[in-house]
Amino acid sequence: MKVTLLTANMQKKLSYVNHAVSLKTQLPILLNLLVEAKDDKLKVAATDLEIAIETVLPATIVEEGATTIPAKTITELISSLSDDMVTLTSADTTLELVSKKTKSVFPTTASEEFPKLYEEKGELIAEMEAEQLHKDLSSVVFAASTDTTRPALSGVLVRREVDGFLLVATDGFRLSLRHYKAHKATEGEEHLFIVPARVFKELLSLKEESETIKLYVSESSKQILFEQGDTTLVGRLIEATFPNYEKIIPTDFSVNVTFDREEMQKAVKICSIFARDSANIIKFSLKEDHIIVSSETSSVGENTVRVDAVLKGEENEIAFNAKYLIDLFANVDVKEMQLEMVGPLNPGVFKIKDDPSYLHLIMPIRVQG
Repeated sequence: MKVTLLTANMQKKLSYVNHAVSLKTQLPILLNLLVEAKDDKLKVAATDLEIAIETVLPATIVEEGATTIPAKTITELISSLSDDMVTLTSADTTLELVSKKTKSVFPTTASEEFPKLYEEKGELIAEMEAEQLHKDLSSVVFAASTDTTRPALSGVLVRREVDGFLLVATDGFRLSLRHYKAHKATEGEEHLFIVPARVFKELLSLKEESETIKLYVSESSKQILFEQGDTTLVGRLIEATFPNYEKIIPTDFSVNVTFDREEMQKAVKICSIFARDSANIIKFSLKEDHIIVSSETSSVGENTVRVDAVLKGEENEIAFNAKYLIDLFANVDVKEMQLEMVGPLNPGVFKIKDDPSYLHLIMPIRVQG
């Protein structure tokens, strides 16, 4: 194999591909990148067997071929180069990288030892507009659990609908639900699958110029595949039973209060400073034309912030974990939101004003006084 390509192209792509390199593994091959030169393109791929990332770089191919090289070393080297072009040349057990002022030699392992990223793309489910998908995904995926001992909660439930998908994530204390309308959805039977939250987070961090993302699902290999521009992201579906989330979403409310999201976000951040030593509790006191956001700790003090609001129903109060509020307001980029509730011991449901496609539920905290 012998190829020449722009250093900037490698710098741009390698950092993202490295997200799929295994950090801890008993398989040394997973510490490597697969590098394959073919048809005037250089394919670079990595996998930790849970996710896989493959990207294609434009290159001048002098001699086709494939090999694997240590991911961390070459990525650090490429990121340090200032030369415009690099040439990669592989021999039996080494790969030589040469730039205008640098020459480096890497040990290699045969490409045949590298795991196959996927058996098939599967069924094309939808074509999605990247910017809108990123916005909608961001408002859901943060609510998934980071505890992998409960596999279903570490993923996002995706239910195929007529014109898109229902997305649901929960960690048992909060829940995000979004009806996402796809740019182009294929017809097919309604079915459910659970996508690891990590896969969606990687999709959110993918920076490609293409405005369209294609989604494929393979039922036979239990994999989901996203294509955007020259990059492909592959994830393994979670085979578990998602909890019956519908039964915990209240259907009737006695209180509805509308507020400015950004103003509320600032109030919660201020009060969170005083909540750190008091189990992270922030209290909302709902009044006729405002909400008093408060927190107190005997050793630190207390803090109250007034947020203008419009209340429908009786005055009430409810307390939440500050972290959950901070996460919500950071991931939902809208002007106005609403809080619907029944009482201090029932879940609080946050919605986007005039947008029935989204809700976020947070379980309350019981407080004294």
